[in-house]
Amino acid sequence: MLFDEMPERDVVLWTMMIEGYGKMEDIENARALFEEMHEKNVISWSTIMAAYSRISDFREVLSLFGEMEEVNVKPNESVHMSALTACAHIGALTQSLCIHSYAKRCKLDSIPILVTALVDVYSKCGCVELALTVFEGISDKGSRAWNAIIPGVAMNEDVLKSLHLFDEVVLSGIQPTEATFVSVLSACNHANLVDKGFSLFETMGTVFGVEPKIEHYECVVDLLARSACRIHGKVDIGKRVWRKLANEGVPDYETHMLSYNMYKEASWESKAESVRRLIEERRMKKIPDCSSIEVNGIVEEFFAGDLLHPKAQELRKVLDSLLCVMYLFQ
Repeated sequence: MLFDEMPERDVVLWTMMIEGYGKMEDIENARALFEEMHEKNVISWSTIMAAYSRISDFREVLSLFGEMEEVNVKPNESVHMSALTACAHIGALTQSLCIHSYAKRCKLDSIPILVTALVDVYSKCGCVELALTVFEGISDKGSRAWNAIIPGVAMNEDVLKSLHLFDEVVLSGIQPTEATFVSVLSACNHANLVDKGFSLFETMGTVFGVEPKIEHYECVVDLLARSACRIHGKVDIGKRVWRKLANEGVPDYETHMLSYNMYKEASWESKAESVRRLIEERRMKKIPDCSSIEVNGIVEEFFAGDLLHPKAQELRKVLDSLLCVMYLFQ
């Protein structure tokens, strides 16, 4: 109301209003104000991109980045960060390379936070060698950079390399942070390195002075358990956990299915049937798996069982032909 009553409103006030709506996740009003602005500066663009990032609309973030280029607004550090974060979430490698090149031209590619973001985005796009190249080029590697490369290498299935990098952190004299330990414990989880992971967890406080938080305990519990009640046949414990979760209204489809399988494998047919009925009564469905591929700078997403995709029939034909080829070469 105050904003509407003001006779004169400069770009700062408009941007503040956009930021306010963005923080409330009211993207419609934020975008309406942005479009209404007669004068936009780089802060305005950065603010609306941050608003879309907050609601995880990363495609629109990249679209806005492209619009900035078209109107010749020079991106700043914050804009590059928003764009790279968007690329990391949707796996847009080609656009990441373009943004990296653009950052070089703007002489922003040596800023530590941006370099760290590049390590993260290349890792998440599956280009771990490129991520390592960028990482090695960092002259002053802080904890942020290490925390980006360790899980990046681990998620690309080179867990031993990620543990070696953790050893380098220690040898270099850099104090590991809470995030560093989450990364390395997650790496141990991926490789099922129980003893190594538990040993690192025990040294957190005694050797490195890092007090374990809930995230670290979760990593270790997962490392030691890995769906423990079902795998180890501890059905009575699983039953108590299931009842507690059910009373608190926590279980989703995956939790219901885990409980169903646990009962089924233990031959507790009546319990398994009761869980199955709950799934049907609550009309629970599995969230479909999603794959993505980047072609000519455009990221295409494919959901399992999606027959509404405009090229569903063509995709099915290609898949069938691939299955035939695989069969011939068995």
